[in-house]
Amino acid sequence: MIVAILTTLAIGTVVGTLGRLVLPGRQSVSVALTVLVGVLAAAIGTAIARAFGLAATTGIDWIELGIQVALAAVGVTLVAGNRPGVR
Repeated sequence: MIVAILTTLAIGTVVGTLGRLVLPGRQSVSVALTVLVGVLAAAIGTAIARAFGLAATTGIDWIELGIQVALAAVGVTLVAGNRPGVR
């Protein structure tokens, strides 16, 4: 159980960070919010990849990772744009 939680946080951190890196400019989003967006994007991206039969590969799942990073970029954009006091 602990390993699953730590793995989820690690994957969420990587996906969220990659999502922020593909966006131009600076985003005023906290690290915790970036990880949360990354975790959600990873989970939704995995579900989408499985629905289309793209998750069953050997090695690194580049298409699934691309979907996850794209979703994280959208998530970070939405979170950064919807925070109070951010213009």
